Amino acid sequence: PVSPTNGRSFKLDELYQLLDCRTVDVVRLTPELILIIDDEGKFRHPAYLNLLATYLWYQHQPEARGQDSIVGRAILCHDKQFK
Repeated sequence: PVSPTNGRSFKLDELYQLLDCRTVDVVRLTPELILIIDDEGKFRHPAYLNLLATYLWYQHQPEARGQDSIVGRAILCHDKQFK
């Protein structure tokens, strides 16, 4: 588990370091829960499928099944933890 350094919300620089990336994307799961993901995860070598993040996404947004998947690191958090 990870928590914001300031105890409230993640800052972009912090997310870049935690996810080891240069750009992030937000995947909304519920009105309050989000996944913050490496936006360029699919272009990494080696790239790896994040089964847990993909499963969570499919459970909350079934229309995504068979259309796309989440590759690379992801952080699950409350939407108030990312501004």
